[in-house]
Amino acid sequence: MRNGTAITEFVLLGFPGIQGWEALLFISIFLIYVLTLSGNGLIIVIVWVEPRLQTPMYFFLCNLAFLEIWYTTTVIPKLLETFVVSKTIICTACCLLQAFFHFFLGTTEFLILGSMSFDRYLAICKPLRYPTIMTSNLCLQLALSSWLAGFTIVFCQTMLLVQLPFCGNNVINHFYCDVGPILKAACADTSILELLGLLATIIVIPGSLLFTIISYIYILSTILRISSASGRQKAFSTCASHLTVVSLLYGAVLFMYLRPTAHSSFKINKVVSVLNTILTPLLNPFIYTIRNKEVKGALRKAITCANTHHAK
Repeated sequence: MRNGTAITEFVLLGFPGIQGWEALLFISIFLIYVLTLSGNGLIIVIVWVEPRLQTPMYFFLCNLAFLEIWYTTTVIPKLLETFVVSKTIICTACCLLQAFFHFFLGTTEFLILGSMSFDRYLAICKPLRYPTIMTSNLCLQLALSSWLAGFTIVFCQTMLLVQLPFCGNNVINHFYCDVGPILKAACADTSILELLGLLATIIVIPGSLLFTIISYIYILSTILRISSASGRQKAFSTCASHLTVVSLLYGAVLFMYLRPTAHSSFKINKVVSVLNTILTPLLNPFIYTIRNKEVKGALRKAITCANTHHAK
């Protein structure tokens, strides 16, 4: 043990050195948070009320939207606090709970994106068999498996983490409770936890990415064999949104967690974390709807119905 004082709380540094910008950053991130909740919530409502959108692709999209709402909620409220108070305190139990939900939801997101890749593969490469393979039961099983696997992977590591004594430096150089800084505050050997974390990261992130890449190799191969240009464009447009989200998410996370200096370069990680935890959940609704005629049509229909009802 480094000293005899047990840690009962952690201090989140947030973004030190931004004196004079706190008010602007608070307003900007608060507006982003509201837009994220509204955009992802709107996707869930539109898919729920529009029968034409109750397909496997939009079922997985609803899962993703629901996940993004809670993913940002685990981080942004505490981040906003760092702009208001000079010293942001979070109790040890609260810090561990935030870390659990952050990584549980993050892990589940990779698995859901993998399920979406499988859905797009079947829709484009096996169009005749698609309705019989991708049934509502299979959709439900894939979604539940993603949530359950994400929960189990992170819960097992968290159970080991909560048993560690903390008596080191309680200052976390981040805007949320990342595992790296928490482990640095532990007074016991953390090598087993670090190994488990590395194994889980390698299995979930590169594993799901490899699955997605293989799926898209088959998808692109099938698209290129389509004779008509309009047919190729239509087939690719159904995958473009998913591919954009996958690129943003995997790019940020691979940069953070699979570099040799991942646990020491906290300043760089914080900047990349903004993309991963704040901007990507905001962009997802726009990415999935801006070129999607079905969603835009359903949204226009909902607005028209609402205006008609209001006029009456």
